Amino acid sequence: MDQETRQSVVCICKRKEWIDVVREVSGDCQFFSVENPVQAILKIPEISNLSFVYIEPQDPESDRHWIWHIRKQVSDSCFLILLKDQVNLEEGRNYMTFGLNDIIDPTADREVVLGRIDFMRKHSALLSQRAKEPISDPYEYKMPIWKRVFDICFVSLVIILLLPIWILVPLAILLESRGKVVYKSKRVGTGYNVFGFYKFRSMYSDADKRLKELSNLNQYVVDKGDSEHVYMKEPVVSNAVLYSDDSTVDEATYLKERRNVKSKAFVKLQNDPRVTRVGKFIRKFSIDELPQLFNILKGEMSVVGNRPLPLYEAELLTTDDSLERFLAPAGLTGLWQVEKRGKNSTMSPEERKQLDVKYAKHYTFWGDIMIILKTIPAMVQKEDV
Repeated sequence: MDQETRQSVVCICKRKEWIDVVREVSGDCQFFSVENPVQAILKIPEISNLSFVYIEPQDPESDRHWIWHIRKQVSDSCFLILLKDQVNLEEGRNYMTFGLNDIIDPTADREVVLGRIDFMRKHSALLSQRAKEPISDPYEYKMPIWKRVFDICFVSLVIILLLPIWILVPLAILLESRGKVVYKSKRVGTGYNVFGFYKFRSMYSDADKRLKELSNLNQYVVDKGDSEHVYMKEPVVSNAVLYSDDSTVDEATYLKERRNVKSKAFVKLQNDPRVTRVGKFIRKFSIDELPQLFNILKGEMSVVGNRPLPLYEAELLTTDDSLERFLAPAGLTGLWQVEKRGKNSTMSPEERKQLDVKYAKHYTFWGDIMIILKTIPAMVQKEDV
């Protein structure tokens, strides 16, 4: 059987013994193993003939969230299987309404598991009907009307008032270095939805090639001796370059990071030599962020919210407390920017996550107004980042 006709299986699991079970019952299918649901969501679009997705449970609420998200990405003929040794009837039915097809006990006798899989393959047309109309995501975020109206009015006014900047900045960028004036990178926003994120280019066009040799400058590397593992090269997955607020990482990098740098979810280089002179100026006054005003008009972001994350950062944040930071709109500015940015201290990833979760739980109209007012002085960064 050639590569194009072989069926594929994805196993979202950390337990080696359960992964071995799934690999065994998958037979001659192409087998892919990932550690968390975000990695699966990013990987699934690249996989052809996907027939089964096996999911290791975390807790019922977040399990339903990931089942719902994965169901949106796969065909009706693909089976979503929860690997769970004990489940009551009511809980099982609840899972099914979010798009799950079945629940399998990976500790059961191998013949029992194989028989269950074989039954599903033979009755795929009937069983797939269960997952055609899943209910709403339990973590789905709906932007309040007041927030959306404010975003459109505020951003439209700002775009008009800053008309000279839309002319002068692109011209300055082109005069100093060749390349695109505005770049678009993949970011993970509200509810782990991926969208194209706009920024004025502040680095040289070959910035990604210089990253590995500069890894010792990463502010978030706890053990500098381990920094070589953060940027180890793997076979190229894509030529795309992912840009953090102050860094750039090739798309293959995050595949290695997830295995080696679980505690270092954010990447930031101090005194980054890849930044152009124009880039330093537009970063200092946060002018490089202005193209995100168009992300806001498109409804992908809000003026105030939690910063959307590059893929390699987002896939490291899949615990329950981290998930909460994605239950708010992706924002141009936010709580952690005005509380910490510009002070002579480095913000830890944990501090950043805590402030994001705090905003997601407690944001209000007047709270957003205060953040916007505080953003004006915070735009001038005192750190050379």
